Amino acid sequence: MARRIRRSTGPLDLRAQLILRAVIEEYVTTATPVGSQALVDRYRLGVSSATVRNILAELELSGLLDHPHTSAGRIPTDAGYRWYVESIIDAAPMPEVEQLMIRHQFGQVEFASEHWFRLAASTIASLTHAAGLATPAKPPAGRVRRVDLVSINERMASLVAILREGSIKQSLVSLTTGEDQAALTSVAAALNEIVQDATGDEIERRIARLDPARPYAALVARVGERIVRLLQDYDRAAVEEVFSDGLLNVMGAPEFAHSDKLRRVFTALENRAYLGQLVGDVAASGRVKVFIGAENEAPDMREVALVLAPYGRRDRAVGVVGVLGPTRLAYPEAIETVRFVSGLMNELVDHLYN
Repeated sequence: MARRIRRSTGPLDLRAQLILRAVIEEYVTTATPVGSQALVDRYRLGVSSATVRNILAELELSGLLDHPHTSAGRIPTDAGYRWYVESIIDAAPMPEVEQLMIRHQFGQVEFASEHWFRLAASTIASLTHAAGLATPAKPPAGRVRRVDLVSINERMASLVAILREGSIKQSLVSLTTGEDQAALTSVAAALNEIVQDATGDEIERRIARLDPARPYAALVARVGERIVRLLQDYDRAAVEEVFSDGLLNVMGAPEFAHSDKLRRVFTALENRAYLGQLVGDVAASGRVKVFIGAENEAPDMREVALVLAPYGRRDRAVGVVGVLGPTRLAYPEAIETVRFVSGLMNELVDHLYN
């Protein structure tokens, strides 16, 4: 079959814009190639089927539509979706009733940061009928809010460190004879004086200056060193965790039926370096960013779209919320929802710090 020659995309006249938008919205709804007669029947285009066919052919030559071999209809290309996204990226916000509903849900967990991310992912999934994603806000360097030590048995205790952003880190600490729960409570109190609101480097310096004559100094130093290692591990990870919801929504899309494409997509998202780069790009932009098909750097992500927005403050802590779905995504709803939820998460993070 002869290779199609495509010319560069220039400005589209209003009629071509109207028809391209109709093809995209029809294809998003039906998941089947769109023909000229279907457009004439379902949209008030004010032109004949023959005229629509000619414009569809022009849009195909411009690389905005494609023509599957087995169908007379057209489907959008990544470039076509990109044109569409740029045309609606600043669209009106979501309906006020939906905003109030989301605010009410987040109001129930305002002081429980460990629930924010699950709620963000589930809210986005339910409103967009795709997969919702959320990462916890992560600072350049973790700081400790408080620590606890709980005796497990005569030889072992559980160390629980709660970071300022709400993350909880746990580790086991070996004990020597005589270090009962009363001793552990005293050690935890001493540690909280040392580690509160401190980074790993700051804690390391404070432990080095610890008076060896103070009660349980050896255990305080040993547990302090363990806290430093926990923080170092936390700081090295570009993204700590990814919360997701609505995977069944995506699995039900025709694009992912009877294939392992979706499994490969989520394997790619488990690559913390790749996800960390995405978070960095989105945080640097300070706005909603949309990655469509081949715009995704990871090869296994070339058949999906991501709509991501940052929340938090770059000098304090930054995370992202977003939507993952097929490139045949309902972009207006995805963009509006992600933008609104990221704004709510900003408010929650500001409240946490202030």
